[in-house]
Amino acid sequence: MTHVIIRVAGAILGAVVGTQLTGEIVSAVPSLAPARIALFIVGLLAGGLLGSSVALWFWRWFERLMAWILSALAHVSLRDMLLGAGGLAGGLVIAFLVGYPLSRIPGIGLYLFLAAVLVFGYLGFHVAMQRREEVAGSLLRVERGSSRERTRGRGVPKILDTSVIIDGRVADIVKAGFLEAPLVIPRSVLTELQRIADSSDTLRRNRGRRGLDILQRLQQELQAVQIVDDPKDPGLDVDGRLIAMAKSLRGWIVTNDFNLNKVAELQGIRVLNINELSQSLRPIVLPGEELSVQIVKDGKEAGQGIGYLDDGTMVVVEGGKKYIGEKSDVVVTSVLQTVAGRMIFGRPKEGVPQAPERR
Repeated sequence: MTHVIIRVAGAILGAVVGTQLTGEIVSAVPSLAPARIALFIVGLLAGGLLGSSVALWFWRWFERLMAWILSALAHVSLRDMLLGAGGLAGGLVIAFLVGYPLSRIPGIGLYLFLAAVLVFGYLGFHVAMQRREEVAGSLLRVERGSSRERTRGRGVPKILDTSVIIDGRVADIVKAGFLEAPLVIPRSVLTELQRIADSSDTLRRNRGRRGLDILQRLQQELQAVQIVDDPKDPGLDVDGRLIAMAKSLRGWIVTNDFNLNKVAELQGIRVLNINELSQSLRPIVLPGEELSVQIVKDGKEAGQGIGYLDDGTMVVVEGGKKYIGEKSDVVVTSVLQTVAGRMIFGRPKEGVPQAPERR
């Protein structure tokens, strides 16, 4: 049925074109005026037959052309297409402003106008595509309300790396309001998460899937995630792209990676480390205070018992071996801060001598 419709449409269009050409020929050659009707009939039939015969071929060529264009655009993000269209439109506006006075020149004005359209349209499109990261960063800042006065840190893009997404605590921090949107996810980080989630190693696969679940939670519950293309520099690794994006967007990097933390700080980029935040939020314990700890195992020294607080801080209890498997009240004797974290030393409350009461 579709082929019939295409052929009929081609025949109608061909007949119209044939009659118009016949009219032009008769007007140009007055001697053919007596045979005008016959010539119109011949032009109508010839145009209809030709249009009907080439309609299917033209339609197949048109479908192949559209399929090629769509396949080429499938690898281009919507942001790039919009920026390219905006750059092309800006170039055409400049071409009109420049080319209109040139078109008034006799003889060559039309050619100068066409040349201006081609040159400025081409330049506008390619300048927009080459500067798309800067334009995206500017649009991102405008979207957050660049016209209003911001307090320190508000509205600054936060660029998340793979480690902090897999960690998972970032979602609770954002939900509690201690980390403000926009949260920017580079496509290289998203690709790395997908590769980890597809790993043959069970542990890595579970970590990657947890990271994807965290991103989905941030996007659906908090609407705080924005996926951004990486800088087009094939010589950069994932960390290098994060640093380059932080520079272009003037944003901060949120990470748990110690090496990335140091490299970014050396280049003048602000880094938010979730581990440092966790360390700073641990409660301060002073000697003489009491804790309630579940003794889970024995320590390195004789008679010691080991327990852990809710935040993971290790508590070494002198003489606590006999309380393994029980929850015991412990009096803090000292606190030791190490590179790996904080350790608390104490002894069971039962073994601490009580001060005599004053009368």
